[in-house]
Amino acid sequence: MDFKELLAYQKSFELAMQIFDLSKTFPKEEKYSLTDQIRRSSRSVSANIAESYRKRRYVNHFISKLTDSDAENSETNVWLEFSLRCDYINQKTFNELNVKTREIGKLINYMIKNPEKFGCSI
Repeated sequence: MDFKELLAYQKSFELAMQIFDLSKTFPKEEKYSLTDQIRRSSRSVSANIAESYRKRRYVNHFISKLTDSDAENSETNVWLEFSLRCDYINQKTFNELNVKTREIGKLINYMIKNPEKFGCSI
């Protein structure tokens, strides 16, 4: 199986692209702060999932990269909260994206708790 077939990867990639499109509407003064931060953290979720899958030969490396992915997912959620409080996104958009970050977090945590289901030998 390729990492691109992992549901956590697919959903996190989709969310990162949604955030990219949404962040195009953020004010210009946020270009090197909030816009940059939310784009980077959301993209890192997928990137770390991909790296973890390639390191699945070593369960500790697999879990470590997934833990990084989970942390980036949480960071993305914080930037979404800032986006809401700064009125760059509305409550409805925040709620939709918040549900997605929580779902991705659950998928990542499932992978962390069940490494053997993803090709790790324990």
